[in-house]
Amino acid sequence: MADQNPQAGDTGPPKGIPALKAHVVANKVDVALWAIRVLTVLFTVGYVLPIFNNPVSAFHKALLANAATSALRLHQRIPASEISLSREFLARFFLEDSAHYLFYSLIFMNVAPNLLILVPIFLFALLHAASYSLTILDTLGQNSMWVARLLISLVEFQSRNILRVAALAEILIFPLVALLALTGYCGLMTPFVYYYFVTWRYTSRRNPYTRNTFRELRVAAEAAAPRLPAPLARALLAAVALVCRMAPPGEHVQHQLGRIADNFMFLWHMVIICSLPCVVPPKGLTPLMRGAGKFPMKPNHT
Repeated sequence: MADQNPQAGDTGPPKGIPALKAHVVANKVDVALWAIRVLTVLFTVGYVLPIFNNPVSAFHKALLANAATSALRLHQRIPASEISLSREFLARFFLEDSAHYLFYSLIFMNVAPNLLILVPIFLFALLHAASYSLTILDTLGQNSMWVARLLISLVEFQSRNILRVAALAEILIFPLVALLALTGYCGLMTPFVYYYFVTWRYTSRRNPYTRNTFRELRVAAEAAAPRLPAPLARALLAAVALVCRMAPPGEHVQHQLGRIADNFMFLWHMVIICSLPCVVPPKGLTPLMRGAGKFPMKPNHT
C-alpha cells in the first residue's frame, strides 16, 4: 500500500485546485470582492467597446458592481453589531472610503452615461483586483500563469499613478456634472450632492491623493497664471480662489463630518431626487425637464 504521508522535503502548503477551493471556502467575502471587481473592469471595457452588449447597460452594471463592492467593504469595516442611528455612527460611516463610493454609484445611477464617470471605479477595481489576483495565483502555485503575474506587476508598479489619475477624475467630474445638469442630462441637484462626495474624498484619512491633487492643481494654476493673457489669468485665479473657499478646512475635518452626519437625511433626499429621472417621461418632455425630474401632469384623453 502506498504511503499517504507527505514526503519529508515537502514542507510548503498545498498548491493547485484543491488549495484554491480551500482558499475560496476560507475567504468567501474577499473572493466575492475580487470577482465583483473583475466584473467592474469587464463592464467598463464593455462600455468602451460595445461588441457583445448595450453600452448603456454596461455603464449601469459597472455602477451596480461598484455599489456591491462598496457594500461588502463596509460590511467588513463596520460589523453589523455596531450599526446604530446615532450621530457618532454616521460620522464614522462617512469616514469610510467605501461609503463614499457607495453614494457615488447612487448619484450617477440615473445620469447620462459618460466614460469619465467610470474612470475612478475602473481604476480602483483594476488595482485591487490585480492585487488579489496575485494571492490567487500564489495559491495555485508559484510558477502558474507567469504572463498574468507580469501584467499584475505592471499594474502594481504604477499604483501611485493610478491613484493620482483616479483622484484627478474625481475632480474633473465636478464641472462635468455641472455641465450635464445645465444641459438636462442629469438632475439639477446632482452637482450639489456630488459636492458632498468631493468633500468626503478631500477629507479622506486613508486616501490623501484627492487632497494632494487639489494642491498640485492649485500650484500649477498659480504658476501658469503669469504666462497667460490678463483676462485669462484673472479668470484662472478667480476659479482657484473659488475652489479654495469651497474646500473644507483641514483642522475642522471632524466638525465637517459631524455636520454632514446631522444633514444625512437631507443628503439622502437629494439622492432620491437625483433618481427621479429613472421614471419614463411622457412624449414631448424636454431634456431639461427630464434631468430635473419635472414631469407634466397626465394629459386628459378625450
